[in-house]
Amino acid sequence: MGSWDIIIQNGAVLTMDDKNSVIEDGQVCIRGDAIVEVRPWTHKDPGAHVTIDAKGGLILPGLINGHTHAAMSLFRGLADDLPLRDWLNHYIFPVERRIDAGFVYTGTLLACAEMILSGTTTFCDMYLFEDHAAEAAARAGMRCLAGEVLYDFPSPNYGDLENGFAYTEALIRKWEGHPLISVAVEPHSVFTCSPDLLIRANETAAVHDRPLIIHVAETLRETAEIRERYGKTPVEHLDSLGLLGPRLIADHAVHLTEQEMDRMAECGVRVVHNPESNMKLASGIAPVPDLIKRGVSVGLGTDGCASNNNLDVLAEMDMAAKIHKARAMDPTVMDAATVVRMATSEGARALGLQDQIGSLEPGKKADVIVVDINKPHLTPMYSPFSHLVYAARGSDVSHAVINGQVVMADRKLLTLDLKEVMGHARERCTAVRKWLSEG
Repeated sequence: MGSWDIIIQNGAVLTMDDKNSVIEDGQVCIRGDAIVEVRPWTHKDPGAHVTIDAKGGLILPGLINGHTHAAMSLFRGLADDLPLRDWLNHYIFPVERRIDAGFVYTGTLLACAEMILSGTTTFCDMYLFEDHAAEAAARAGMRCLAGEVLYDFPSPNYGDLENGFAYTEALIRKWEGHPLISVAVEPHSVFTCSPDLLIRANETAAVHDRPLIIHVAETLRETAEIRERYGKTPVEHLDSLGLLGPRLIADHAVHLTEQEMDRMAECGVRVVHNPESNMKLASGIAPVPDLIKRGVSVGLGTDGCASNNNLDVLAEMDMAAKIHKARAMDPTVMDAATVVRMATSEGARALGLQDQIGSLEPGKKADVIVVDINKPHLTPMYSPFSHLVYAARGSDVSHAVINGQVVMADRKLLTLDLKEVMGHARERCTAVRKWLSEG
């Protein structure tokens, strides 16, 4: 019997610790669900139940998708090239009124397959029928921070809002102590949630010691509408209601003033940046370098497949680096190491999971991926951080371990039957086409 359950070796280990330490020829030793040692590889077999040969590639923490709507994988390409409000009100919300728990379960399984295959090991989800999204994530062996979307109008899942809060509390109770699934309180946005809803959501999050997650300042239209309604910007509105604080995770945060960024930093608000979705919906470019300078923890998210249209965090990293360079007319802005941290250690901090994941250090949960660099587009390699941001693709990820379980080996999913998952997804697509034709 080996000393370790899993050893991943023969690769450059990017620890993503506070110093971005790299072990050029290293190994990660795993016992149970945790990392026990990260060290140079002695080229001697210390004994393990499973040994993964990185073949000279990169060994790094699993990527973190800080904001998505996983089941919207079934809406990929449904209504492209539209403004956000038109997209929501004329396509997404009407179709969502027809979905059920099975739809969400199928769509989330499809999303999990896509994410694992592209190196994501943790995702933060906001959607409907979230208990079934959590069930799908657990089946796939993925780590997930899940939350039922709350808004003023009736939900196709829980109906009236009062039931929404009851559903959220039931989620919290059901998944308490689960090794992979945790639950957040997730009001949709300031333009779909009344002040009373937002205050109650914040109180619920506080009582249960949970994150509070909301779309914030995503578009200029939202900013203008909230100013017209309340005489304040979205951030000022949240501040006036007492929501700004270390519990709050603000998704998007595109349209912010200098004073608002100062206030968010002062209050410990965390942010998740979604550059591809913001570009596709022409929402704008979030002031991420300015937030980072202020000490705000900023993670990286893909948003849902209907507004991206993929869940590839490596692609998101490439976009996050380049869009800010172009905006600032400065090639030094958002350097590669900073962006890799957004998808790993800072991404974990943004979700409040920094004590568990985000870096390869003893005591952290064993969420690890291997990137195969034996490819023409990754040869030669001078900087692993540069390669990950500017050259690597999701399809270059060869292995994934989550919570000490190998979920992908040599590009083969081990927790899901990919053919079956895709077949069920195609069946759901037929239903969506019918719904659209019926109006």
